[in-house]
Amino acid sequence: MNPAPMSAAPHSAGEVVSPDACTHLTGHDHVASLTAALRDVTGHVDTLDRWGRLLADVLCGEQRGRLLAAGNGGSAAQAQHLTAELVGRYRADRAPFSAICLTAETSSLTAIANDYPADELFARQVEAHGRAGDVVVLLSTSGRSPNAVAAARRARECGMTVLAMTGPAPNPLAAEADEAVCIDSPWTATVQECHLVALHLLCAAFDAAVLAEPARIPDSRLGVAR
Repeated sequence: MNPAPMSAAPHSAGEVVSPDACTHLTGHDHVASLTAALRDVTGHVDTLDRWGRLLADVLCGEQRGRLLAAGNGGSAAQAQHLTAELVGRYRADRAPFSAICLTAETSSLTAIANDYPADELFARQVEAHGRAGDVVVLLSTSGRSPNAVAAARRARECGMTVLAMTGPAPNPLAAEADEAVCIDSPWTATVQECHLVALHLLCAAFDAAVLAEPARIPDSRLGVAR
C-alpha cells in the first residue's frame, strides 16, 4: 500500500491504518485510531475491575503484599504513574500502599545493566523486592520486550501474580502473564493512550474495593476506618 498523501481525507473510526503510512498520519487519523481502540478497552472493563479487587485483596491482606510495576520508554512512565497512584492516591483519600516502580531506581538499573544481561533489568529486581503472593504489572506496547518477558517469567517462578498490558495479541508477554489486557491497535501511541485509560480504571476499581464497607484497613492517620 502506498502512503496516503497529507491531503487525504481522514480515515473512519473503524478503519485500520497501515503502519506504512505512519509518517503521513493526520490528527484526524490519530483520533479515529484512538476512538476505535477505546471500543476495545470497553471490553476489558470487567477484567480491570477484577484486577482492582485482586490488588485490594493482596495489598490489604494480612501479609500486606506489594505491587511491582515496570515497562520501557513511555510504558516506564506509565508504570511509575500506577505506583504513584497507590502510594499517593487516585481520587479519594485513603491509606498509602506499597508499590514500587522498577524503572525508577537509576542506581539499580545501571548496576544491573552493567553487570548482567539486558534481560535481567527487571527480573533481578522482581526477585529482590517481590514475595510469593505479590502482584507484578508489566506494560509493553508490543508485548515483545525481552526484559518484560523475563520479569514475568521470574515473577511466576517466585509465586507472584503477573498482570500485563500489551498491544495486539498474541505476544510473548501476554503468554507469560497470568492475565493480560491486549489493545488491538497497530499504533504505539494509541496503545499507550489506551493503557493509561486502563490504568485509571484499575485504580478506580482498587479504590472502590478498598473503601467499600466494611472497611478493609484502619487509617491510623485519620483515626477512622477508611
